[in-house]
Amino acid sequence: MTQQALDLLQKALSLAEEERADLACSLMESLDAAVEEGAQSAWDEEISRRVTELDSGKAKTVPWDEVRRKISSRLTHGK
Repeated sequence: MTQQALDLLQKALSLAEEERADLACSLMESLDAAVEEGAQSAWDEEISRRVTELDSGKAKTVPWDEVRRKISSRLTHGK
């Protein structure tokens, strides 16, 4: 990272949480400017497919507490 970027980072980290979040969103959106052709429609189709699977009962959800326990266990035990 350049010194200029480090200076900007230091200034950004001194902002209030909401301002940092807004800044982060703006930076991320600036990276998405060159979206691959067809990417948005592919995501729309994927989202629709997943919603349909959830609504039909084909896909099952897992409670966040259970997911967090599994992740924590894998990180702790290296599996």
